[in-house]
Amino acid sequence: MGIQKRTIEIIGVPSDLGANARGACMGPAAIRIAGLWAKIAELGYHVIDRGDLSVPIRESLHPMSENLKYINQITEISTALMNATQSSLDQGHTPIVLGGDHSIAIGTVSGVAAHFRSKGQKLGLIWVDAHADVNTPQSSPSGNIHGMPLAVILGSGHDALVKLGGERIRIAPKNIALIGIRMIDMIEKEILRSSGISYFTMRDIDEKGMTWVMEQAIAAASDGTDAIHVSFDLDAIDPVYAPGVSTPVTGGLSFREAHLALEKAYESGRLASIEFAELNPSNDIRSQTATLCVDLIQSALGKSIV
Repeated sequence: MGIQKRTIEIIGVPSDLGANARGACMGPAAIRIAGLWAKIAELGYHVIDRGDLSVPIRESLHPMSENLKYINQITEISTALMNATQSSLDQGHTPIVLGGDHSIAIGTVSGVAAHFRSKGQKLGLIWVDAHADVNTPQSSPSGNIHGMPLAVILGSGHDALVKLGGERIRIAPKNIALIGIRMIDMIEKEILRSSGISYFTMRDIDEKGMTWVMEQAIAAASDGTDAIHVSFDLDAIDPVYAPGVSTPVTGGLSFREAHLALEKAYESGRLASIEFAELNPSNDIRSQTATLCVDLIQSALGKSIV
């Protein structure tokens, strides 16, 4: 399946509960203010904005557990997002999820995978990120759940998150491709090496180019599957181009590499859903990152230079 000219459904998740740094809760609003609706509509799509999911005010909460901060609230948000993305796809729409920190991927991927599982189909995943996000409560040095979503999708972590949607492993490891990593701790390196997923570091992109990397990633995510979800953490991009993120890491994707990755994802004809995470407007410069995010969404929806 491909996006083609389906109805696009925007779902906002204004949560930064999964991170130490505050501000990603303002991400969905900043992306909308940067003209998202109009930019999608000009490509010929019908656009529905579902609005934002309900997220409690952080100052009214207690983290509860130091190695799983805000676990109860993030479980509730993930459940609501799972239901929203599954419902969107069930209606024949293409959900675009706006974060929020990257813990939102637990809910998004759970819902998208559940939709395809209900049809006897399988989902592949392309994850673009500076970080591996494969920590568990036992390995995490911070207890921040935005460093754990890919581990949860692979079936490791707190039971409340792992069992969300009734399926422990949402996507087979062989159908997951991780792109752009460049800041990984020693335990995560060990987890990655034994995970069975395909991963491509910034050195791979430097040496072989984004076209080759995306071809490999799409092949892995398409192997025996029926559709692909793209989860894009904006800190994958070099902070020269995307300063407005919570955890910037130098040496990331260039402006054109980020666009090319999403252009190739669209051209695969298999893209079912997309999410963008970790936009932090409090760190942005004149809405540079929010505007880039809107432009990247256009590339994922088929915008071409000519």
